[in-house]
Amino acid sequence: MNNGIHLIRKKGPSQLQFWFIALLIGIAAGLAALVFRKGIAAIQGVLYDAKDVRALQEFATDLEWYWIVLIPISGGLLTGWILHRFTDDGRVRSVADVIEGSALHNGRVEKRAGLASAAASVITLGTGGSSGREGPVVHLAAVISSWVCGLIKADGITGRDLLGCAVAAAVSASFNAPIAGALFALEVVLRHFAVHAFAPIVIASVAGTVINRLAFGDVTEFVLPLNTTLDFYVELPAFILLGLTSGLIAVALMRAIFWADDVGNHVQKVTGMPRWLRPACAGAMLGILAVWFPHIIGVGYGTTSAALTGELIFHEAVIFAVLKVAAVAITMAGRMGGGVFSPALMVGALTGLAFGGIATSVFPNVSGSETLYALAGMGAVAAAVLGAPISTTLIVFELTGDWQTGLAVMVAVSLSTALASGLVDRSFFLTLLERRNVHLAAGPQAYLLSMFRVQNVMRDSDHSDPASDDDIWKLLEQGVFIDPNATLEDAMPLFESRNYAFIPVATMGAEGEAPTILGALFQVDALKQYNRALAATAAEEHS
Repeated sequence: MNNGIHLIRKKGPSQLQFWFIALLIGIAAGLAALVFRKGIAAIQGVLYDAKDVRALQEFATDLEWYWIVLIPISGGLLTGWILHRFTDDGRVRSVADVIEGSALHNGRVEKRAGLASAAASVITLGTGGSSGREGPVVHLAAVISSWVCGLIKADGITGRDLLGCAVAAAVSASFNAPIAGALFALEVVLRHFAVHAFAPIVIASVAGTVINRLAFGDVTEFVLPLNTTLDFYVELPAFILLGLTSGLIAVALMRAIFWADDVGNHVQKVTGMPRWLRPACAGAMLGILAVWFPHIIGVGYGTTSAALTGELIFHEAVIFAVLKVAAVAITMAGRMGGGVFSPALMVGALTGLAFGGIATSVFPNVSGSETLYALAGMGAVAAAVLGAPISTTLIVFELTGDWQTGLAVMVAVSLSTALASGLVDRSFFLTLLERRNVHLAAGPQAYLLSMFRVQNVMRDSDHSDPASDDDIWKLLEQGVFIDPNATLEDAMPLFESRNYAFIPVATMGAEGEAPTILGALFQVDALKQYNRALAATAAEEHS
């Protein structure tokens, strides 16, 4: 009892202060998500004369064909200019960058590039880009938490916790899903379920949800028909097969995006196209496709809702799914902006509806409704793309308000995630980082070495036990040395290849000049630094 009172007196005030900061970040992230969503609706209202953004394709069909083509081109030109002007690589920041910031940058993300990415994504989605709004909102929330971290000079653990708070609030505000928002931050961004992070993240998540409900009311994003019943034992094999099918569809979606990005890079390199023009070219392709198939425009919640309510027939579901994959690949490869969450939900719902159409026709006497398969497919594809089976399952439940069909959704989600994670690097985001040579998929043991620069671990000439000059020069003459700006990730293979006790740290001068010797990196020092980092990570994840 006395120990408990002492703990409250010692840590209580600071803990309450931290929770208050978490609350403020949750409110700010929720408002950012609200402004982002309203901004998209405002642009679509002006350009497409859309009174209801969920039925955007219906308003688009009333426009002349050349407007359908010109609107995304103009959006692409503006997006390209923003990204060219305010980012160093012309690339939109997304959830992958938030995961990287959590793991490698003490919970910080780029603020200038992040704000530019948010603006670019609003324009992209407002002008017909075929992507999702949740990824940009997550990064925008991370920008807010990074600003707060700089303001209070937060350390790595605090920075990551505040980042988790911002992400949870953004997801909750986007989906009206407080439980899923909190778990998404823990499962996808922080990638651990530490107890110390749970309370502030939940506080922020609830704050984000309150912002959403004040603006839109306590309503679910999708309304399902009432006959989503399941004859559990008889029908479960069908949902097992649906889960495996959804895993393959998710992999196809991810690989289509990566393949299209590679093609875009190749075309840009061969033609010498300026990077600011790339989004406009993608916009032109989307506009031409939308002339015949306006369902690809925007976030796609209208089509997703139609799939969940069974308003589409089999061939429509198949065609729309294929076209949505193509449209998302064009949007993402064109560096236009947006995320993959909403497209994954739409492709999953269409996949499930098509699968359900087959299942219910083959076994009409024992099958439930096609819409139940659409619900399970929506969760299964999205979970496999995000690499987040727990939070995605909860998002599906909170989006639809249907908790009675949980077993079917869980079976499909678990199998799709297990299959897809073996065919890519666990998820779309982690695979995207692997393509940038940022190795987070394997866990801390794989990326911690990249966090430490050689110059911060080496022993210089003033060290109490430096390397001898003769030994350093012997290795230099053999061409063995490492740059001070390299990381321990670069150094460890050198140690393992020859079992050196140390490696000279030097910079090479111009031709004919002697190298500048700065010190030596000892293998034992590198291993000690690595062990300390592993211990600190384990302590944070289990606190």
